Amino acid sequence: MSTRTARTAPARRGRDRRAEVLMPAPGRDRFAPGDTPSVAVVGGGIAGLAAATGLAERGARVTLYEREESLGGRLAGHRTRLADGSDVTMSRGFHAFFRQYYNLRGLLRRTDPALARLTPLPDYPLQHSGGLTDSFARVPRTPPFSALGFVALSPTFGWRDLTALDARAALPLLDVRVPEVYERFDGISAAGFLDSVRFPEAAHHLAFEVFSRSFFADPRELSAAELMLMFHIYFLGSAEGLLFDVPDEPFPQALWEPLGAYLERLGADVRTGTAVLGVDPAGAGGAEVRTDAGTDRHDAVVLALDTGGLRQVVAGSPALGTGAWRDDVAALRTAPSFLVSRFWLDRPVRADRPGFLGTSGYGGLDNISVLDRYEGEAEGWAAKNGGSVVELHAYAVPDGADPETVQDELLAQLRRVYPETREAGIVDVRHEWRSDCPHFPVGTHHRRPTVTTPHPWLTLAGDGIRCDLPVALMERAATTGFLASNALLAGWGVRGQVLWTVPRAGRSPALRALGALAGRRPTGAAVPPHGQ
Repeated sequence: MSTRTARTAPARRGRDRRAEVLMPAPGRDRFAPGDTPSVAVVGGGIAGLAAATGLAERGARVTLYEREESLGGRLAGHRTRLADGSDVTMSRGFHAFFRQYYNLRGLLRRTDPALARLTPLPDYPLQHSGGLTDSFARVPRTPPFSALGFVALSPTFGWRDLTALDARAALPLLDVRVPEVYERFDGISAAGFLDSVRFPEAAHHLAFEVFSRSFFADPRELSAAELMLMFHIYFLGSAEGLLFDVPDEPFPQALWEPLGAYLERLGADVRTGTAVLGVDPAGAGGAEVRTDAGTDRHDAVVLALDTGGLRQVVAGSPALGTGAWRDDVAALRTAPSFLVSRFWLDRPVRADRPGFLGTSGYGGLDNISVLDRYEGEAEGWAAKNGGSVVELHAYAVPDGADPETVQDELLAQLRRVYPETREAGIVDVRHEWRSDCPHFPVGTHHRRPTVTTPHPWLTLAGDGIRCDLPVALMERAATTGFLASNALLAGWGVRGQVLWTVPRAGRSPALRALGALAGRRPTGAAVPPHGQ
């Protein structure tokens, strides 16, 4: 595919007619020959790939530095050989590509204009250990019918539960505004907010704790503003719905290897296995980027790193930024550890098991994925061996937990949820322990660094970077990546990437009017974090 064709496939609105377009600053289409700045993009995850794409497509000379040997960040993967001799790809775990992820999907369209490498999952069931299961397959996608339909179809959240809610406390959910939601609700925890609304316990676990644990965090510690933002993105702010797509092959083959090759065709220098140690401002503007291999001079830099990586690079760059800015970067925190356990079993799970199941009340088990339901590589292995490939996640593992005990517990819970696996032999297993996701504790939003920095030649990107748009998780990474490249391009008089987002306020005048009944005072400021 030509680069010209790829550039005609940017972010675009989906089915939601009220999604908002964000136009870049006006400017030239691209740099003129001989007038091309050199830009370092540090980090090869989604944010870094988006920034590098936005810059390279306009003609900038991009060098992409990635510490690991492969691209993708927290969606990277690596080859491994199983005990039966099979060569397979192990990754960092399941990720859902929601239809609201306009900018991420726009990035993927550079190498897959029709998004043919994504396949939809027919449902996203949520199962509680008490026996109740919720489904989103038949829930309407258009607000407010999405929320009403969920209540009408849900066995755990019925119409009777509505009468028990504190309606006034719940009204702000009807008109989530960004960034105002942070001003009002960053001072209380997600669990504290749900308690104040009096959500029924089962619905608390199935519908909302699932969202909070998507941030790999205990809901007693997560900012309520982030939880409310998730509710807005998926329920009442967007008409795209809660169903999602997944790659039909492992992440490297389906997504990152094609995108890396695309960047190289644009002239980018992609350096995997290259860790950046520090960034030093240069006297005439720009910076010197220090790596294990030496020092490179660049006109601009994008730091698209995870929380720990950003802290480390800034700490190793004593002349970077101001004191207050450096303190804010140093104050960033990483979410608790999480575990991804993938089992290659010698017999299949039941045919009616979904590709993805969210769980609650099963100890540390948060979800189960049956990869051979949707991933070609896993499907091929399962067909050849008469087995199945099953992945388990545990989010927010308590500090000090014994790894082997947690791993054993997940396997025991799998056998409880899917009893047919009790008799299955384990051909092989891989465990991935990580602790590199951003944490959004109560009351910290105002300190998060933004895309722009004290240096006009330096921008930041990543899912932990403050972005006053209704985006989260992978979409926040992609959006801040493009915003980081747009900010640099605007300084050079070059037009950047057009972006899309779900509405930045409640989409319905009637719902906004109801939400206004809750008042506009900062309700969360005086409420202590739940559980502290």
